[in-house]
Amino acid sequence: MDVDPRLYEQIAVNDTDVHNIIMSYLVHNCFKETVESFIACTGMKQPSDYLEDMEKRKRIYQFALEGNALKAIELTEQLATNLLEKNKDLHFDLLSLHFVELVCSRKCTEALEFAQMKLTPFGKEQKYVEKLEDFMALLAYEEPEKSPMFHLLSLEYRQHVAESLNRAILAHGNHPTYTAMERLIQQTTVVRQCLNQEHAKDGPLPFSLKDFLKS
Repeated sequence: MDVDPRLYEQIAVNDTDVHNIIMSYLVHNCFKETVESFIACTGMKQPSDYLEDMEKRKRIYQFALEGNALKAIELTEQLATNLLEKNKDLHFDLLSLHFVELVCSRKCTEALEFAQMKLTPFGKEQKYVEKLEDFMALLAYEEPEKSPMFHLLSLEYRQHVAESLNRAILAHGNHPTYTAMERLIQQTTVVRQCLNQEHAKDGPLPFSLKDFLKS
């Protein structure tokens, strides 16, 4: 069974808490104009410490999403000194984005030279060897988009790297790496799973955000 909405719709929720949840989501995702409009409409106090870096984070995120990884790296080093030096996994992922862009542009010689200079040194650590092999294998295909490693060329992969970079920058500035909204959904999911396991058939179904939004 599922939880009847009538059982909780009378529970009062503080408007300030709701506003903070929304603000957290907007700031995390760099929706600066929407943040400013939301502040104007609700009268909330402007989170100046967040807003100062929001536009910079947005530019970095956009460059990574577009595959312009070298620019994203340059701006990241300006905003969060030593971040990539301390986070080798993220640094590798960003460099790999640039390699992929060179491959997609059919600049194979340049891609190979870049890989030898920037990516190959990572091969000294075993955990990067398989990744390196996957990226280098792209060079063997005239149409890398049709290779078994085509997912490395996808928008989804760039989004994954861009989001990881955004979270890392937030953590570097001692800001939450996940929005309050994400945490609420995660906690709700875990609670519903526990209740479902504890009460078996009589317990609530596992939480589904899609189903919840339809209710």
